[in-house]
Amino acid sequence: MSSRTGDDTVSAPAPAPGGPPVKLLQRLAARHLPAVLALRRAVHAHPELARAEHRTTAAVAELLTAGGLEVRLLPGTGLVAETGPGDGPRVGLRADLDALPLEEGTGLPYASTVPGVAHACGHDVHTATAAGAGLVLADLHRAGALAHRVRLLFQPAEEVMPGGALDLVGAGVLEGVAALYGLHCDPTLDVGTVGLKAGPITSASDHVTVRLSGTGGHTSRPHLAGDLVFALGQVVTQLPAVLARRVDPRAGVNLTWGAVHAGDAANAVPAEGYAAGTLRCMETDAWQHAGELVEEVVADLVRPYAVSAEVALVRGVPPVDNEVRATLVLEEAARAVLGADAVLPTRQSLGGEDFAWYLHHVPGAMVRLGTRTPGGVVHDLHRGDYAPDEAALGVGVQVLAAAAAAPRALLR
Repeated sequence: MSSRTGDDTVSAPAPAPGGPPVKLLQRLAARHLPAVLALRRAVHAHPELARAEHRTTAAVAELLTAGGLEVRLLPGTGLVAETGPGDGPRVGLRADLDALPLEEGTGLPYASTVPGVAHACGHDVHTATAAGAGLVLADLHRAGALAHRVRLLFQPAEEVMPGGALDLVGAGVLEGVAALYGLHCDPTLDVGTVGLKAGPITSASDHVTVRLSGTGGHTSRPHLAGDLVFALGQVVTQLPAVLARRVDPRAGVNLTWGAVHAGDAANAVPAEGYAAGTLRCMETDAWQHAGELVEEVVADLVRPYAVSAEVALVRGVPPVDNEVRATLVLEEAARAVLGADAVLPTRQSLGGEDFAWYLHHVPGAMVRLGTRTPGGVVHDLHRGDYAPDEAALGVGVQVLAAAAAAPRALLR
């Protein structure tokens, strides 16, 4: 077959025979959809921030235990669940549990009940669809229609740096896992479609904070105080510009500030100030060297203004690099359960995802799940009004279950 993903064309042999019948898988997904919907709404109404996902962890564990899966709670928050025959190599599915520190503005009946916290990135959808896939896979196992073990990873703390993926890798959750699959909500794609791309599908992302310090003083005598605000303005405007000239533009390096603060009085030069933002790179090589360049450029920018600078760079995530064969497994699964035209090419984004760390240890791929009501408005991620169409839940369950149960999913 031929798979066209973005600018890449991938050729591979036809899928191996076997695997659960599509109609059976779809019927099981429909049977569990009410429970999946209820879980999503419960998680959405009670969002929890990174490494505090206790209620969410308990709700997922209760549902999967009742569904016959073997559940193991992880230290702190998060869990691992398994189903399937034997004790050989496993296919892994991964979901993330945490919410964002944002105020929800959807007005939905099941909107967040926690002030200042909301599932504005779709992690409630990720959690519910993975749990639903687990229930379907457990049913397939009982029916003798699942040929291998499947391990589900429910990870805390995806929205912070460093993220929870590193914690799970350190806890050994990938031992015995031969391939790993996941999905992420995409509000630019219609429900019933998915986006796929072999190779990098997200970008590297780090947190950058630049702190300036000086003596402070009166605004009438900036030459005696060291004009810290002016120097900070140079950092905010010139650092992104210099990076764009010092790094190959094809690497897609982008520094965008999210917070800037210095002083509170109009007639006083402050002694301290800072700017914080995200540094994103589309290429791993550029990402590995960008931090050193940031420190060098900041030092040069502030030198004329008699202030000192401290740069703190928190290493975040590398790009999610979809393995070719794993991408084909997801494509074949989506085409089987959704139809021949359901898989769409997608482009690499500048967003970051700590699913990338798992792919440094095992092959795998991430698919983008369409969440837009056809003809509806695009409500972007990380906005308080993000409201995915709940019809996407059934789609996600079917795609994840079909991929995990596929004969070629182990990537032998």
